[in-house]
Amino acid sequence: MEHTLKTRTLSKAVGLGIALLITHSSAQAYALYADEDTHLNADFLAVYGMFNSRHNYNGMPGGSTWREGFIKYGVSGDQGLAGYGTGYGALNWVSSGTWGDGDAGGNTVGSERTTKIEDAYLGWRSAELFPALGKDGVDFSIGRQVVKVGRGFLINDDGPNLGKGPADGTLNRGGGFYLGARHAFDRTAVLRLGGQDGLHGSVLWLKSDNRAQAETELAAGTLDYTAAAGTLGLTWVHGMGVTDPWASDFQKQRDGMNTYSLRGEGSAGIDNASFAFEYAWQDKDAGPEKAWYGEAGYTFADVSWAPKLTYRYTRYSQKWDPLFTGLSTGYGTWIQGEVAGNYAGPFNSNTGVHHVGLKATPLENLTIAALYFDFNTLRKHDALNLDARELDLYAEWAVNSHLIISPLVGLYQPKKGADTGGNQVGGNGTNLYSQLTVAVPF
Repeated sequence: MEHTLKTRTLSKAVGLGIALLITHSSAQAYALYADEDTHLNADFLAVYGMFNSRHNYNGMPGGSTWREGFIKYGVSGDQGLAGYGTGYGALNWVSSGTWGDGDAGGNTVGSERTTKIEDAYLGWRSAELFPALGKDGVDFSIGRQVVKVGRGFLINDDGPNLGKGPADGTLNRGGGFYLGARHAFDRTAVLRLGGQDGLHGSVLWLKSDNRAQAETELAAGTLDYTAAAGTLGLTWVHGMGVTDPWASDFQKQRDGMNTYSLRGEGSAGIDNASFAFEYAWQDKDAGPEKAWYGEAGYTFADVSWAPKLTYRYTRYSQKWDPLFTGLSTGYGTWIQGEVAGNYAGPFNSNTGVHHVGLKATPLENLTIAALYFDFNTLRKHDALNLDARELDLYAEWAVNSHLIISPLVGLYQPKKGADTGGNQVGGNGTNLYSQLTVAVPF
């Protein structure tokens, strides 16, 4: 994770994408003080969203209209240590809320509000102290922070942000279910070795304070090799315990569970191409589970608007535990489908997903895209039939470096309604879903 926050240019703002900006709560920075060795920044990010779904997935007839918002604010900085590396840190708060009916999945009811500390971490980077490990070849940090492993297939952040809907409100994090203002793990210790190129790795310890995640504690390690053609990596995750009052029988399996994965991403030396995969398996008391994906994309760089076409297939076994996956590289990863991934399901288990994406950039500050998903429930005899298709159309418009607007329309077509084995209330007709999100970074 990049800890030194800098003001981004307009093109970089679009490159980041509002989906990543809001879900990772990447507060932008205004320089309060800067010299050769010292940087002190004021961090600020405000995000507001308006949402409407013609159908619900919480047993309530009709649709839902609601609004969400959060403000993230605080300070961050770094300090050179006279030839002994660089210290860095941040302290940020988040104020959030949900208004209206609450979301279409029943995760919020519209009356959630709270203000809490989000980021509170300190770290040290080695600069040039260990030449054999490369620049900043040792990076150690502790505290409350977002930690991501690989492309976030197993560990992306400490979501979700449930409200007062489930479990009589005992899982409430204070609003903003879709925007997901809160993603930092409560307690972490992260050691990264070897920089970003060649052979490098990490060891980490994470403790969640998210009751929806049963306040899971885990340890993990990675080993990666990065060259010009891409990165190959190994991941190991070991569950160290959960908090029983908040843990379902399914989540209690995390205590002692081991998860392993082999992953890769890069161009494979092919200009304008991108590839990614991950194959993961879990060893837990209830038996082994597997999940994997393969993805290929190509950018037609010599065509107007430089369109990029992507295909991906993802498969999660019946009782796969998605751990701390989340929105990783933009819309559609790993919350697949704005309706399916957020409200209707499937939620990263017992499903196979075909995905085709087409993205184009008609202007430097404007991206438009169409994302198609085909969901297939693997074992239907003892689960809801969540077979469905979804098409999401969206744009990301960076009006300037301090205003990003993203409208989105989703068409969701389930095979079954709530009265025939699915969960869409009011039948299996096409649901028209719409949202408009606005981000103000500084």
